[in-house]
Amino acid sequence: MITVSSLQAAEQRRVVAECFARSGLTMEQLWLRYFALGGDVSEVDLAAYLRGVLPLPRIQRDMVAHAVNERLDELSGARRAPYSRDVGDDSRPRGLLAALVGLLDGAQRVSPERLPAIIAAAGRALDLELTVYLADYEQRQLHPLPAESAPDRTPLPIEASTAGQAYRHAGTVLTEEPNGPRLWTALLDGDERMGVLEIGAAADADLHDPALRTQCQWFASLSGHLIAAAMRYGDGLDTTRRRRRRGPTTELLWQNLPPLTAATADFVVAGGIEPAYDVRGVTFDYALSDTTAWLAIFDAGRDTVSSGLVVSAALSAYRSARREGQDLRGQEHAVDKALSAQFGDGTTVRGTLAEVDLTQGALRHLEAGGEPPLVLGTGPEPTTVDSARRPPFGDGGSRRIEASRLQAGDLLVLHTEGLTEARTADGERFALADSLDASAGQVPPEIVRRVLDAAKSHCRNGFPGDAGLLIARWPGTR
Repeated sequence: MITVSSLQAAEQRRVVAECFARSGLTMEQLWLRYFALGGDVSEVDLAAYLRGVLPLPRIQRDMVAHAVNERLDELSGARRAPYSRDVGDDSRPRGLLAALVGLLDGAQRVSPERLPAIIAAAGRALDLELTVYLADYEQRQLHPLPAESAPDRTPLPIEASTAGQAYRHAGTVLTEEPNGPRLWTALLDGDERMGVLEIGAAADADLHDPALRTQCQWFASLSGHLIAAAMRYGDGLDTTRRRRRRGPTTELLWQNLPPLTAATADFVVAGGIEPAYDVRGVTFDYALSDTTAWLAIFDAGRDTVSSGLVVSAALSAYRSARREGQDLRGQEHAVDKALSAQFGDGTTVRGTLAEVDLTQGALRHLEAGGEPPLVLGTGPEPTTVDSARRPPFGDGGSRRIEASRLQAGDLLVLHTEGLTEARTADGERFALADSLDASAGQVPPEIVRRVLDAAKSHCRNGFPGDAGLLIARWPGTR
């Protein structure tokens, strides 16, 4: 095996070409192996590289070398192709594969607060310097982790920073700075935004390389998954996200929420609740399948000490019925029965249940004393699906199941009265429709963030009731 600590790129290419000639592979076979490792140049460009006509970035050179070495390992004893730097007795490749393997290996049985250091260590396989930033629960700032290893880094505003731009658009932003370029890419758990990854280049890594930027996005996505999973069994990362104390009721309601964002190829849904650190009686839920999306929002008010328990009971009954395959009417009966059995007559919860056929956009919904759903499409004004008030859950009255149809690209909006009743000191109500219109064109999680932030600013965080918001987008028939 040849190990090289200072082998120049031209010499590396020459030896790789010699090893390829002994491998018995055709150019097409080599390219297929290289592509499977994550390589992204064409077969023609690969051939040009081996002839010395076209240079390749270090990461791509090492992928070619590893593709050749995999074949030489099969031939047992053949001289191996060199990598860009000394890998000692470790035959694993540098680059993306080594970074991902290092991240997965390091994340096993690790405490949550150690994950940022594991992510940073794995990033060094890509010659990258990484810092994790997590968004707080009000989605106003991004906080660096771990603080002791990044003392010069401070929280960054989501609304007015480059990092915030990457977070808002769930994408990647490259900036030129005096000490070199910086890349900011969103940390995602599926489609839910956890924060951002700050990326600086070391050695000969080139952040202007589109292939490297794509690899950074993959790396950030896996990191986001691991961070979200770690938060379920430890508090080390969660304490960074919360900036104020939560009472027991608020803690219960947050723990019962689904991920704030989820998506399939046929549907995107996002939600949020306010006040984030003092919510007492609002929750929401959803479920996505290949053919159907189910949505629900519940509001028990915030005037009694039992509001959190009441709305949690409604949520649990709804989930249980939905997971048993019951339709809207069965879900309605389950919620009514749970409230009556656990709290007696007179205990009510307002809310809305909805069901969307993802193949055709057919919408069915059942409104129970809450705010009617809104649909935002191509028209100038949001459409109220049904303005008639129905009895709340637990009341025992009859409710109609309404049917309509969504158009491709429509937004479906479920919300609680606490949002529309948010007022200024002189009594002016929050204009939900205007706020939704101002956020048109954004992805659903960003619409939710902007609308809730606008409502909070409008009433100076003095919500008369809990504000719950659930927004979904149907892109159209398959």
